[in-house]
Amino acid sequence: MSKAEDPAVVVRHVLCARREGLKRMSYRQQGPAHAPQGQEGAPSIICVHGLTRNAHDFDALGAALAATGRRVLAADVLGRGASDWLADPMGYAVPGYVGDMMGLIGRATSSPRQDQVDWVGTSMGGLIGLVLAASPISPIRRLVLNDVGPFLPQAALERIAAYVTAEAPVFDSLEAAEAHYREIHADFGPMTDDDWTALTRHSTVRTEDGAGWRPHQDPAIGAPAAAMPAHDMDLWDVWDQIACPVLVVRGARSDLLTPDVAEEMGRRGPGCTVHTVTGAGHAPTFTTPEINRVVVDFLAG
Repeated sequence: MSKAEDPAVVVRHVLCARREGLKRMSYRQQGPAHAPQGQEGAPSIICVHGLTRNAHDFDALGAALAATGRRVLAADVLGRGASDWLADPMGYAVPGYVGDMMGLIGRATSSPRQDQVDWVGTSMGGLIGLVLAASPISPIRRLVLNDVGPFLPQAALERIAAYVTAEAPVFDSLEAAEAHYREIHADFGPMTDDDWTALTRHSTVRTEDGAGWRPHQDPAIGAPAAAMPAHDMDLWDVWDQIACPVLVVRGARSDLLTPDVAEEMGRRGPGCTVHTVTGAGHAPTFTTPEINRVVVDFLAG
């Protein structure tokens, strides 16, 4: 990923209706504005990041998908990146995000011959996709879940909550910021030094006084996690309602999506294909041609 903005990327926004008013959700679009002639049946692809991440996590995957003629819309979920923040931090939860995404799905299905999308979701983004895919009138044709499933162990949820609810850090330099991200996201992978530098650049923004850098997100996005009683999250009843094809990308040492849960996902509900990424935990990153090819091939089906 180069330091200059990719001219093939268009940054736009949709409006999300919340009780406190309309909010702008930014997204990065790659690929054709509409399906190429003769490919009207190939739906657009929506990519949604994890709890503390942003749309740039899909830059490389978006480019790979766009190269096949697909349109890719990668969202900055509210409270992250270029999107608006909420006044009420308790709105930073999956039910609210599901409603927010309907505007983006509407934008992605604007063609008369497209009424569904393909979905790629990492962690939180996968949970949003899981809920949408389980709807009786589902807008999702094919679903990619990146290191998340219908059962999330309490210990892994507590680990994630510990860093998302901590006081927002301020960094004296981008080097200090990179050291922080390398520590809290140590299980991301595969990641090169250039990947960590790019992740840091896209994850930080200058402080108001210009003296340092801070995470490019609302510090309050962890409020719902802090308020939630500690327990496992069981969504097997939701999983059993899904009918579309599912690809699961799993980090080999992930503590959020355990091997037994991945195996059970293959036996019940819609079933799934599992691709395990060695050298990664929670969560694999779409930074290599090998991983991206697995997703491109699945979504071409």
